[in-house]
Amino acid sequence: MPLWKLYYHLVWSTHERQCLISADKEAQLYGYIVNKINALGCIVHAIGGVEDHLHLVVSVPPKISISDFVKQVKGSSSHYFNQYCSTPNGAKFNWQNEYGVFSLGSKQLDRAIAYVKNQKQHHSKKTTILSLEQTS
Repeated sequence: MPLWKLYYHLVWSTHERQCLISADKEAQLYGYIVNKINALGCIVHAIGGVEDHLHLVVSVPPKISISDFVKQVKGSSSHYFNQYCSTPNGAKFNWQNEYGVFSLGSKQLDRAIAYVKNQKQHHSKKTTILSLEQTS
């Protein structure tokens, strides 16, 4: 098995930035996503977000392209959400097509993890880093 230490900060939002990830559904959705990522042989360092988008800090092995990783996680999680979670007014849950991905060095990892874990505070206090919030 090859040695790899690859770190990525990913961000994507709900379709049209709809506020569909309510506090009561967040843990269920994030739990599913973490399980899916683990099943792919990847490592989740952090997951966090707000009602209309999420951030991940992950390690993805070189045998999986980032675009395939994102496609599998977004596709399966939207399917899961529509099967097992309800949305306001019965709206269908979809992720937007685009996403943002940022590569990290090992020295940036702890800072990225803290940023992702504290998404709600960053958004409420307006201390977000604009470049890390963009998805296209």
